[in-house]
Amino acid sequence: MSSSATPDPASRTGYVDHPPRMGFFTDTTVCIGCKACEVACKEWNAVPDDGMELTGMSYDNTVGLGADTWRHVAFIEQRKPLGAQQPSLHVGTDVLALAEQGSGTPPPEAGMTPTTPGEEGEFRWLMASDVCKHCTHAACLDVCPTGALFRTEFGTVVVQEDVCNGCGYCIPACPFGVIDQRKGDGRAWKCTLCYDRLGSGLEPACAKACPTDSIQFGRLDELRERAARRVEQLHAAGVTDARLYGADPEDGVGGDGAFFLLLDEPEVYGLPPDPVVTTRDLPRMWRHVVSAAATLAAGAVAAFLGARRGR
Repeated sequence: MSSSATPDPASRTGYVDHPPRMGFFTDTTVCIGCKACEVACKEWNAVPDDGMELTGMSYDNTVGLGADTWRHVAFIEQRKPLGAQQPSLHVGTDVLALAEQGSGTPPPEAGMTPTTPGEEGEFRWLMASDVCKHCTHAACLDVCPTGALFRTEFGTVVVQEDVCNGCGYCIPACPFGVIDQRKGDGRAWKCTLCYDRLGSGLEPACAKACPTDSIQFGRLDELRERAARRVEQLHAAGVTDARLYGADPEDGVGGDGAFFLLLDEPEVYGLPPDPVVTTRDLPRMWRHVVSAAATLAAGAVAAFLGARRGR
């Protein structure tokens, strides 16, 4: 996809000479659930801990995005095999000798690969690192009364905590449920895509810390091209459920600045299947309000004139 086909929110905001739009491509097929991204995000941005309490329902202890969780790694267990998970696969095998072969073992020589069919009744883990989507059409920007939320020259969306008055309008406006108010603080917080690092030519902390390159950072148009090739590769390997989420500039939010490669329906990952910018209908609603007000005013004037004639 060419950059000309990609919406440019920075230019529409008023930036004339600005860098290319930057974003995240998260390939969930290689996420190992290590949570390095969560830790790196908290350390760099000084995000408080979120309680560190296990839910008792899953290995997912952070549950979802919030004011104190700007990166959230989901753990989803399914009775749907992605690969044969055999704990005794290497029994009787010299694993140290195998290790000398490195990680580039050709698939025909590998004992199992991510696309090896599993036996009936086995399960798989779906792991995915979620984050603010940095929408092209961001409703949080539309409803913020103080300008605390702003569009950067990189096309991302940032909250200025020193300007936020804690009104909370942005929270229900977000179709993804990303933004939240911090307890004891009242202000809204979310991922900034490490705006301070971008300004210094550095990649965001989460992408830097990801050991498998599940989180990839770069120019959004290039990431979309890379993601499309990855989907084609997976389909050719027999993983027909692979699909992109948030990469389409024609979707209800104009495409996401942070998009994902998923192995199942978005709802499985806790994502809305067809997100729409919640302020989409505001212009039409205001036109109706103005029309109704004009009609009411015209009626009042007509009634006043009619009353004067009757005297």
